[in-house]
Amino acid sequence: MRNRIRIERAILDITQADLAERIHVSRQTINAIESNKYVPSAVLAMKIARIFGKTVEEIFELDEND
Repeated sequence: MRNRIRIERAILDITQADLAERIHVSRQTINAIESNKYVPSAVLAMKIARIFGKTVEEIFELDEND
């Protein structure tokens, strides 16, 4: 699963730590999601999308192998 979190954070000029604080997870969790090492739960994906004012589908995209 690919994601646009890093791009969306840059647009809002927020750090991984800022995003993590807003959705009540660790910075390491945000890093793992951005690095495609961790696939977030539906609830977490929705929280992330809400922060950016986007739909989940605008932030996360399935790879061909998913």
